[in-house]
Amino acid sequence: MPDASLSKEERKARKRHFKSTKNRPAHIDDTWSPFRAAEKKYKARYPPLDLSDVLDLSSDAEAHDYTWHGRPDAVHVHDISTTDTRIVTVPSIPGLVVLPSFLSPQKQRALVRWALRDHARPPNETNLDTHYVLPSDGLWTAHLSPSHPLIDPRPPPPDAEPTPAGPRTLIANTPATVTNVSEIAALPKPPTAPATTASPASPDVLLPRLRWANIGWFYHWGTKQYDFTRGKVAVDPRIKQVCRQAVASVDWSAVFGASTMENDKGWGDDDWRQWGDTYEPDAGIVNFYQTKDTLMAHVDRSEVCATSPLVSISIGNAAIFLIGGQTRDEPPVPILLHSGDVVMMAGPYCRRAYHGVPRILANSLPRHLVDGPCPQDGNIDDDEVEEENDWAPYAAYLRNARINVNVRQVFPRGFDPSKEDNHTC
Repeated sequence: MPDASLSKEERKARKRHFKSTKNRPAHIDDTWSPFRAAEKKYKARYPPLDLSDVLDLSSDAEAHDYTWHGRPDAVHVHDISTTDTRIVTVPSIPGLVVLPSFLSPQKQRALVRWALRDHARPPNETNLDTHYVLPSDGLWTAHLSPSHPLIDPRPPPPDAEPTPAGPRTLIANTPATVTNVSEIAALPKPPTAPATTASPASPDVLLPRLRWANIGWFYHWGTKQYDFTRGKVAVDPRIKQVCRQAVASVDWSAVFGASTMENDKGWGDDDWRQWGDTYEPDAGIVNFYQTKDTLMAHVDRSEVCATSPLVSISIGNAAIFLIGGQTRDEPPVPILLHSGDVVMMAGPYCRRAYHGVPRILANSLPRHLVDGPCPQDGNIDDDEVEEENDWAPYAAYLRNARINVNVRQVFPRGFDPSKEDNHTC
C-alpha cells in the first residue's frame, strides 16, 4: 500500500532504491572511503535528504527565500567578517573561505547573462564544440531564435572508431610545478574525436547538454593538463573584477597567520601576504549543471600556482559541496551553497584537497532569479536596467540548472613557461 507521507517523486525514488540495492552485497558500504560514503549519502534520492549535518551559512533574513536548510552550527567555523563583507573560515580545512551572499541579486543576473550569452561561444571552447559545429554567435543566441536551423554534427575522421561504452577512464595527472611545466607542456595532447553517432539537433535539444565553457588557458581533458600551445583567451574583466574583489575582501592573516593555525596542515611560508599584488586569475571553467548532475571527488593538480585562491561562484539552484583532505579517507565537510555564495580554496593544503558536488537541489531557485523585476540595491548600471526586460528565458533555463564560475591562477604573475629562471607562486 502506498505511503501517503511520501510524494509521487519520493515513491518513485524509493522503488528505484529498492530495485538497485536488492542484489547488492551485504556490507558493501564498509568498503567505501569516508568521502565516497558522503557522496553516496547526498546523491541518493531515497531515503529523503537530511541536511541536519550540512553547514548552512545563509542569514535569517535569507532563510525564508530558500527551500532547503542545513544548520549554521553543523561544523565549527570562524567568523572573520568585516563591516562590508561576511566571511567565514573552516579551521579543520585551512585555507577554505566562504563568502555567503557575496553577489547581489543584480550581479547574479548579470553573470547568468554573461555565462550563457556572452561566454559560451567562440573563442571559448565548450564541451559541445567537439561534437557539433556550433554557430559563431553562440548556442544561447541560437536557442532564442525561433527559426534557427538544426545544428550539424562535426564530421569524425574517416578512421574514427565509436567511443567504447562504459565508465570513463580516470586520469591521474602529475601535479604541475615550476620545474616540470616544460615537460608537461611537451606532452602530446591530441584533440578528442567527434562522436560517430551524433545527429543534427536543435539548439533547444543541445542547450541542456551544455556542461562547460573554458576560461583563459585551454584545458585538455584527455590529459587533465593545460594545452599551452593553444595560447590563452583573455579573461573577461567582469570576472576578474569579481574574483579580485573576493580575494581583496579577506584579511588573509586571519586565515593563515600563526595564531590561526590549529593543526599541522598550515602554510609553511607567507606567500599570502603578496596576493594583493600577485593574484592574477588567468584560467577556469564555467560549469553548467542540470539538477540531476554531479561532480565526483577530485583534486586540482594542473596549476603551477598551487597556492593562490581558487574562486568558485555559485548561481542558480543550491548545491551540496563536499571538501575533505589530501585523500578520500578523510571525512569531508558538507556545505550548502546558495546562489550568490563564493567559496575560495587557498593555500597548499586546501588547493590539494579532494572536493566535489554530489547533489544539486531541485526547486531551490531563489525568488530574485525567478522571472520578474529584480530587487534593486542602487548599484545597477543603465545597461542592466534595460536588460531586466529580457530575463524570462534565463529564468526558464535556471529552473533546472546551476551555474558555477570557477576561476584560478595557473602561473605566478610574470611567469614565462618558456624560460628556465622563474619565481614560484
